Amino acid sequence: MNMPLNTSADISDATEQARYNMIEQQIRPWNVSDEDVLEILARVRREEFVPTDYQGAAFTDMSLPLNASVEEAERLGQVMLPPRVTARTLQELQIQRSDRVLEIGAGSGYMAALLAQRAERVVSLEIVPELVEFARENLISAGVRNADVRQADGALDPIPDGPFDVIVLSGSVAAIPERLLALLRDGGRLAAIVGHAPMMRATFVRRSGDRFTTTQPWDVVAPRLRNFAEPSPFKF
Repeated sequence: MNMPLNTSADISDATEQARYNMIEQQIRPWNVSDEDVLEILARVRREEFVPTDYQGAAFTDMSLPLNASVEEAERLGQVMLPPRVTARTLQELQIQRSDRVLEIGAGSGYMAALLAQRAERVVSLEIVPELVEFARENLISAGVRNADVRQADGALDPIPDGPFDVIVLSGSVAAIPERLLALLRDGGRLAAIVGHAPMMRATFVRRSGDRFTTTQPWDVVAPRLRNFAEPSPFKF
């Protein structure tokens, strides 16, 4: 007996159920309660930013490689962070409609797309030419018009268009560079994952005049962003 083929409606229903499960079973239980953030996650289609080989894992609670080699992707920081990490980061930053945002590490463009739902403008820097094109194509396909992906090394190259209201490092660093803090406007916020594996913390910095207040509300481990300084974790 011939079995019925899956229709496009069946596939669409399964995708929406997987998206719902991601939000309700992974993200909301991870202390993400901002309904606007949750609505953005439902609206921006994560699966459209995932490489073809990993489409089936688009809604899983894991980092996804943006490189054919998983080991190379981890070593070079070419990954999409787990959905709960991007969601909680977005919630902590409390982005406003007037905010200008800088992202270091565009990757697939997914975080830039999320940020752009709330911000006035997003500038996202990516060091890998192939990922620059991938992120640009994904953002265009998603109809995002207020995010600009540029090929640049966020650790070493000059950064135009500052100062910014928000700066997001979409990967880990050993320490937050002073030059990025200097690009924050008064009242600006910076998000990064800071430390050395296996002990890293989500780190949020707020500028008030010449003062910088830091909070580290949760643990998370992420691959390194390339070319940022690696001071020794040991002190004598």
